[in-house]
Amino acid sequence: MMVSKRLGRRQFHFTVQGATFHETVAEYDRLSFPDVAKCGLCGSDNLDLTAREAQGKFKYTSLRCLDCRGDVTFGKRQDDDQTVFLRKTEDGKLDWRAFEKPA
Repeated sequence: MMVSKRLGRRQFHFTVQGATFHETVAEYDRLSFPDVAKCGLCGSDNLDLTAREAQGKFKYTSLRCLDCRGDVTFGKRQDDDQTVFLRKTEDGKLDWRAFEKPA
């Protein structure tokens, strides 16, 4: 099954599969994040996916604004680290973080 997600002006295509129809749909559900039209900080639609590793052991995947460099990080469920979501604040909005220049 092909899954498309629109993130800013880009469209990303993910392929999910399973041995049965049910397993395929379950894999689709693991991509439980919505389309994101624009940066929650500056309003730009110039967004991209990024991945990085910190301290050789912590892996982060983020949606980053290429204009203001703000980002929102993907989270994982504790009981299923293959299910991803975009982190939200307590009031339910995406948890966009401004870029912090290293000291």
